[in-house]
Amino acid sequence: MSESEIHYAIEFQKVTKTFGTHSVLKEVDFKIHEGKITTILGFSGAGKSTLLKHILGILKPTEGHIRVLDEDMANMSELQIREFRKNFGMVFQYAALFDSMSSFGNVAFPLKEFTSLNLEEIKDKVHKLLHSVGLTDESFDKLPSELSGGMRKRVGLARALALSPRVMLYDEPTTGLDPITTHMVDDLILSTAALGQVRKMTSVIISHDIAATLRISDYIAFLEQGEVVEHLPTQEFKKSENPIIRRFLDL
Repeated sequence: MSESEIHYAIEFQKVTKTFGTHSVLKEVDFKIHEGKITTILGFSGAGKSTLLKHILGILKPTEGHIRVLDEDMANMSELQIREFRKNFGMVFQYAALFDSMSSFGNVAFPLKEFTSLNLEEIKDKVHKLLHSVGLTDESFDKLPSELSGGMRKRVGLARALALSPRVMLYDEPTTGLDPITTHMVDDLILSTAALGQVRKMTSVIISHDIAATLRISDYIAFLEQGEVVEHLPTQEFKKSENPIIRRFLDL
């Protein structure tokens, strides 16, 4: 496939982010392929969370530009960014569900806030979303405190999918989970990406989980001290001779 035929969902163009005298991101320059799963790997403190906040428009670069779905985030007002975020689905590290809402209520929330669907249409869509992530009817009325870690992740994923996002963002999706639940979450990410292929949904994962990353990613970018030192298809990344990456992979 030629360069002109490749479509990118997100483009970092020489992005630098400085807080005071400290640069957290340093001329980050790479492109995230549309319709693929890209994982951002790196040691703690490498700048992964800062990168994610730039994609969401929570932070703006000190220098450089970020284009998301062909829009320059730096040129948007706060109101425009808020509206634009409807294109994103976000799965947080610890699910970040509303404690006082049931599984059903958590997934219904964005539909009530951002769509004109009536109550019956919302009910129908919420049921379909919860079933699509493998939850049964018995869990619909349960509060987050009554759910296992894996089930909370499923509810969080269903909520993230509610507005049919074009970009799915995952912040350390397997942190704190046992190996079986980790494998389940990985499978959910893969199946979600497959379901989103019709609209070319792009998945971006922030992670330090090497095994999961190598299993589910199409592309891997490695962030080290605010710089992308490697960005390759997964099979090529495995063979990288970069000493920093070799050290990370061999841990």
